[in-house]
Amino acid sequence: MKKLNIGMIGYKFMGKAHSNAWKQAPHFFDVAAEPVLKVACGRHAGPLQEFADRWGWEEIETDWQKVVKRDDIDIIDIGVPTHLHHDIAVAAAKAGKHIFCEKPIALSYEQAREMYEAAEENAITHYLNHNYRRCPAVQLAKKLIDDGKIGRIFHWRGAYLQSWIVDPNFPLTWHLQKETAGSGPHGDLNSHSVDLARFLVGDIKRVSCLTANFIQERPLPDEEASGTFKGATKGSDTGKVSVEDAAFMLAEFENGALGSFEATRFAPGRKNYNYFEIYGSKGSLIFDLERMNELQFFSNEDPDDSQGFRTILATESSHAYVGAWWPPGHIIGYEHEFVHAVVDFLDAIVNKKIIEPNFYDGMKEMQVLEAGLKSAADGKNVVLS
Repeated sequence: MKKLNIGMIGYKFMGKAHSNAWKQAPHFFDVAAEPVLKVACGRHAGPLQEFADRWGWEEIETDWQKVVKRDDIDIIDIGVPTHLHHDIAVAAAKAGKHIFCEKPIALSYEQAREMYEAAEENAITHYLNHNYRRCPAVQLAKKLIDDGKIGRIFHWRGAYLQSWIVDPNFPLTWHLQKETAGSGPHGDLNSHSVDLARFLVGDIKRVSCLTANFIQERPLPDEEASGTFKGATKGSDTGKVSVEDAAFMLAEFENGALGSFEATRFAPGRKNYNYFEIYGSKGSLIFDLERMNELQFFSNEDPDDSQGFRTILATESSHAYVGAWWPPGHIIGYEHEFVHAVVDFLDAIVNKKIIEPNFYDGMKEMQVLEAGLKSAADGKNVVLS
């Protein structure tokens, strides 16, 4: 079997999720190539070496440019903060490396466009990891839509709600600074919702958006002790929060459907609530990531005396990806979506297929998200060009 050597840039939250996916994929699936955990890269050699030892990476490196230039690396896996994606991806594409990149794709539409053009010009396989597309229940939703079970789509309602920065003493991590994150939950959480909406409903034509900033200053972080969902501060100094804390965006799709996108990190009780509803002329669908193995389906074609939302447990071998895992009825979890992405990515490389979402999808997504921020700033509808 062909082997593909991986250089992974970033080793914190997404580093764990990606490492697990690379390791588990060959154990459960007949992968197109064997992934080799060649080198993990990060800024701090001590904790990086501990990470590499735990997950089985052969080597470590503290300079991402050296990893990208290595002749023995086939794949660059990007899991660092958003502001670093562009430079790494463009350099990797020019070096002929295939790219597995975390979302959101970049700080801006212009950066995303440059990443897409570099990837296409150098004929590499590029993937943007909106992992929720690869939930079996979401794949079932796509199948029901494509099979005409929902009919003409009228409405999309999306919400992605979290609560991890409600405490005003939570530190000013990179997620809360425009220069490193681009934007707040609108760019982070709504990027997932926009991707799912484009996947299931279609492209977006026009948007109108409101944003809010609830806490304007926060303690400066202790970088070594801070993480994505928890953090520690250093001293009593504070800094300005330069991104939004919440966003609400309305949208018109090119097919005439109307949509709403709500994103916040100020929703107590909601740890990772990724939810959508789709309403059409023949039926409706509801998905809730907190019950990720389930899809709710309503059909107008059911008899009047037995109509109602039915809950489909998407754990049969007939559902996407499930046959490689456990017997019917045995649920899977968050980490499995990453495994599914790795399986599809390896297949795309070896068999020269296009995998989605990719940098083109990321570019289109950034166009929508930027239009939303412009609408919020100007107080006007924005039509996408």
